[in-house]
Amino acid sequence: MRVAGIDDAGRGAVLGPLVIAGIVLDNDDLPHLAALKVKDSKLLSRRTRERLAPEIEKIALKCYFVEFSPADIDRVVNFGKKLRRLNWLEACGMAEVILNLRADVAFVDASDVIAERFKDQILERIPFRVGIVSEHKADRNYPIVSAASILAKVRRDKAISELRQQYGDLGSGYVADEKTMNFLETWINTYGSYPDFVRKSWKPAKKFIDKLTSTQLKII
Repeated sequence: MRVAGIDDAGRGAVLGPLVIAGIVLDNDDLPHLAALKVKDSKLLSRRTRERLAPEIEKIALKCYFVEFSPADIDRVVNFGKKLRRLNWLEACGMAEVILNLRADVAFVDASDVIAERFKDQILERIPFRVGIVSEHKADRNYPIVSAASILAKVRRDKAISELRQQYGDLGSGYVADEKTMNFLETWINTYGSYPDFVRKSWKPAKKFIDKLTSTQLKII
């Protein structure tokens, strides 16, 4: 039996991609993940994640990634109908991963507050029979999802590093990061609009646009 684990990285970020990663193993090979001592990527240092990622890929029958750009995210946030926004976009991405991994059973970290609804949204897009275990905190409870979370985080970290090399120290890309927020404010004050790697629909990004617009109106 082929067993898959799927998780994302960058869901709450204000800049950079949302990365979904999937890994599939034969059921008999699952103990190898436990031997690696994989954990939810958020509980590991960057160095540990980068050490584990190639080891995970060696064990896997196949790995598959889906990346959604800020433009993809802005589109569903701004124009998506109810239940057809970010959670739905992630469900579509996870369905694509399952289609490519051809797993018999897939364990997924549920993005929707209603885990069963998230499962149903994934199944809508899969034309063959597959068992899906959709749970919150699956990245902590199932090593195969922990492994996927590591791969997703390493892939997203690489994307942020590439942006950093081109645009300077923009932090981690999350709202809680002061460097990221300072970068956004400086950029909008300098150029008047955001680059394409910023999620313009996010409230923290909008607030700097509103602030700039308000200042311009006062000058006029």
